[in-house]
Amino acid sequence: PSTSEPATTTGPPSDRARELVVGAFDLHVHIDPDLPPRRIDDVTLARRCVELGLAGFGLKSHYTSTVERARVVEGVVSGVRVHGAITLNRAVGGMNALAVEIAAREGARIVWMPTFDSPAETAGRSEPKPGDNVPQWAKLQHELRGLGLGVEPVHVTDDAGRVLPETRDVLRAVARHGLVLATAHLARDDAFAVVEAAFEEGVEHVVVTHPEFTSQRFSIEDQVALAERGCLIERCLSTPFSGKTSFDHVFDGVQDGAEAHHAW
Repeated sequence: PSTSEPATTTGPPSDRARELVVGAFDLHVHIDPDLPPRRIDDVTLARRCVELGLAGFGLKSHYTSTVERARVVEGVVSGVRVHGAITLNRAVGGMNALAVEIAAREGARIVWMPTFDSPAETAGRSEPKPGDNVPQWAKLQHELRGLGLGVEPVHVTDDAGRVLPETRDVLRAVARHGLVLATAHLARDDAFAVVEAAFEEGVEHVVVTHPEFTSQRFSIEDQVALAERGCLIERCLSTPFSGKTSFDHVFDGVQDGAEAHHAW
């Protein structure tokens, strides 16, 4: 679409749009069952992928490993690939190389850095003010804290910005098993530090997660720099669709990032 025209959000996808995504694989899908309600369950989504000619999806949870679920779904629905993942929030021990190692041996393909427990995400740790629109995940964080369950931020760097030893242990496990590393909800400086350390430790595939997201807001220059370093840049439609950024900003990043990848 032209960036000079507002994006339309009504009506079904066109036939041309359907053709463009045949064979596509979605790395970032949250589906039922989950703590917050989701629109579709994993088996139904897998069947929908087969129906539309999509290759499959990466099954993401903010709270648990999805590896065993992914294997079950692939066994139930033939003709679709479902990749399991683990997200390094406090629920799995944070920067926990053991959790990554076990997930990898079960068949995980993606390791996400912290999301809701990233230091960049503060809604679950700051007392909401009257009238605040508190996200569901933040409400849960407050509830858990009220039960005496410490949901502390998961740090990947120290106060000087150096990557922590436990983060490097995680990166070595990712490299050892040839997994995909996703930066998740890390802030700009943490993401750059982890990306550099990941390549130093031998990680081959790094995905910068929705760089326009509220807790990150990477500039176009930052996105180009990460693409030139060898990262893949993930675009999530929900980010501009929900008003967290403009479609123009996303389109600018796609164009400039594509040019950087071509040069790389």
